[in-house]
Amino acid sequence: MKTVSAHGIAGEDGLAGSAFRFTASMIGPSCDGGQATSGTFVSREFALDAVPAEATLRISALGLYRAFINGQRVGDDLLTPGWTCYDDRIAYQTYDVAKLLLPGDNRIEIWLGDGWYRSQLMWASNPIINCWGERTGAIAELSAGGEALLKTDDSWKSGFTPVTRNGIYYGEDYDARIRPRDSHGIDVLSFDKALLVPHETGAVKELPGLAPVDRWTESDGRIVYDFGQNAGAYIRLRLEGTAGAQVRVEHSEVLGADRFFDNRNYRSARAELIYTLSGEGEEEYAPLFTFMGFRYARITVTGQAEVIAVTMVPVTSVPTSAGGFTSGIAAVNKLVDNTIWSQRSNFIEVPTDCPQRDERLGWTGDAQVFAGASCWLADSQSFLKKYLRDVIHDQRANGAVSHFSPDPTRLHPIDRRGDWAGSTGWGDAIVIIPWQLYLHYGDSAALEECFPAMLGWLEYLWGISDGPIIRPPAVWGEHGFTFGDWLQPVGDNRKPRPTVADDCAATLYHFISTQLTAKIARILGETVEAARLEKRANEIRAAFRNEFFSPSGRIAHNDQTSWSLAFLHGLVPPEYEEAARGYFRRVAEETDGVIGTGFIGTPALLPALTRLGMLDLAEKMFLNRKVPGWLYQVERGATSIWERWDALAEDGTIYDPDMNSYNHYAYGAVCQWLFEDVAGIKPLEDKPGFEEVVFDPAILPALSPVSAWHDTRFGRIEAGWTLEEGTVTCRLVLPQGVTARLQGRGDRKSLQANGAPIEQGEETRLDAGEHTITFSI
Repeated sequence: MKTVSAHGIAGEDGLAGSAFRFTASMIGPSCDGGQATSGTFVSREFALDAVPAEATLRISALGLYRAFINGQRVGDDLLTPGWTCYDDRIAYQTYDVAKLLLPGDNRIEIWLGDGWYRSQLMWASNPIINCWGERTGAIAELSAGGEALLKTDDSWKSGFTPVTRNGIYYGEDYDARIRPRDSHGIDVLSFDKALLVPHETGAVKELPGLAPVDRWTESDGRIVYDFGQNAGAYIRLRLEGTAGAQVRVEHSEVLGADRFFDNRNYRSARAELIYTLSGEGEEEYAPLFTFMGFRYARITVTGQAEVIAVTMVPVTSVPTSAGGFTSGIAAVNKLVDNTIWSQRSNFIEVPTDCPQRDERLGWTGDAQVFAGASCWLADSQSFLKKYLRDVIHDQRANGAVSHFSPDPTRLHPIDRRGDWAGSTGWGDAIVIIPWQLYLHYGDSAALEECFPAMLGWLEYLWGISDGPIIRPPAVWGEHGFTFGDWLQPVGDNRKPRPTVADDCAATLYHFISTQLTAKIARILGETVEAARLEKRANEIRAAFRNEFFSPSGRIAHNDQTSWSLAFLHGLVPPEYEEAARGYFRRVAEETDGVIGTGFIGTPALLPALTRLGMLDLAEKMFLNRKVPGWLYQVERGATSIWERWDALAEDGTIYDPDMNSYNHYAYGAVCQWLFEDVAGIKPLEDKPGFEEVVFDPAILPALSPVSAWHDTRFGRIEAGWTLEEGTVTCRLVLPQGVTARLQGRGDRKSLQANGAPIEQGEETRLDAGEHTITFSI
């Protein structure tokens, strides 16, 4: 059943649209000293004649909260209430707390942290603090049988927690000698309760902890632990010692030469924990209000203390895998595993670029190129829908979409840097992500929610240069600025390879989003808009041909990104098809298998080569072990996806740490190609949500045997193939409710499905069950 929230956003029951109406007040501790000061709590003692069979706590906060009833933690969610554009929506959580209540006297405490609400966001040169407000606060109602037992009001007390300082980038300091006690009153804060909505996605959860795989002691006595995995996580400590002894935990993703502990790439993010012992026997600690991105932890002990155990605890909003892919090449399987870890590490409330440095922002470009892969690897539906609501809220009045969302610069513009919105390839997230939700989940509501924002984005694009060809300015932040094919490699700087120009990249995406929005308009029954946008897409197509193709059929910059996107999205004129194939092949061959694409070109490269039948080149480029290449980083020991192709040199030298993340999912978008082209499971727009698929595996001999699975709303699809002496044997398992199309083609000789021959040009449908398909190549 579809509902509509007060924010005008369609949702499902249990999400935005079925909000509880709070009668409680938002209250703030009167002892709150502001951002980067001692943590505070609000509390209340209350009595119950008897414990009800069911009792519900609904709770939210300005900042982050951790709630306790009678000293017992409420729930196991992390970083609640989550991260949204807090001036648009603030999530609340609902817990059954009957088991925590006692007959007679009870006590509730709500500990508060700065979180995204008011701790530093953005980098050191332009830090933003108190982005959404200066005061932390809590709102809560405890009810049973439809009656309120307790709610936040002016009768509550406040005091200080053992968390002496905290921040998303800062980390956390915790003094276990401090015992919370009621020392101050509270202030009832001015607050619009209409902002409160049920949590729109799964809360952040802990994954199983990881023990160290190695440890060593540095010359000064500090101990470094290697957990064997780079992840968005925190450390859990078990320790004992005397009161006042301290344990400091630093974090890093990589090591320099001679195991040098190197976290310069964190920039201004301190990203540390400092724990002061209480001295009362064995103690356990994990941070309440922060997380880090790391593989290594370095521990320094000051005073008399012993660290008994150290565990890495990964955290994520998408803890359950929805798909898997394996091949006959271990490095490929590791690449997929690395992508899963980067998705987990960066899908923490919003799809961030990285989990470690002073950034951790929801960059729209990263999210849109990875959206398809993310839906294959995890159930990302509610997570991405929540994110899109922030993208919509951050959209500017002129239609420009933010570079990242939630966007601190919308409320706090950066001097002399222009508006942080409007880049092609980034703003197109408002079109591409909803489309992926439609393909994977049949979610037409996502299309409907985002459609007005799509139209605003398209009008912005057309208006940049008042026509179909976009001519972006070169100056960062000016109207129409684009990131282009961000981090596109150029090879040897003495003779750099060609790269796509900004005008070509911007116009390519102008066409992609216009054509896709026209298709979406048809699906939604918006026939007038569909016809208008189809006409506009044709104008862009014609202008692109005139502007960027020579009479010989050569695209202007003759680079891998231009060719990949033009072929994949039908922008190569039919009369140039044959010549264009030749140019593209030559451009790909000239690099001897190394990649020449950046953020927007990489997801298109292998699909374009594959669908043009250039399987030899697709295989060579995918399996290339040199830089730039996917498997280069695997051979350098990566356990997650890197931001840069050359993040580590062959000798282990760390590339410029000023912008170098070792946990950045964007290049993991190649996993979408592995599922859809190599395993051959393609979702269909006319039967979305895997009601029907095309089974069309691309046989790359070196990858045999291939196996993939994906959990859909109907159940699990399994697909795989082996190649032996020129014969391909495929296994396809379809759950009830799913059918598959199989097409006879000239390059598949003696094609059979379950023993029945399929002629060239013939199409057959396969129903639920297990199928065996064979053919020769």
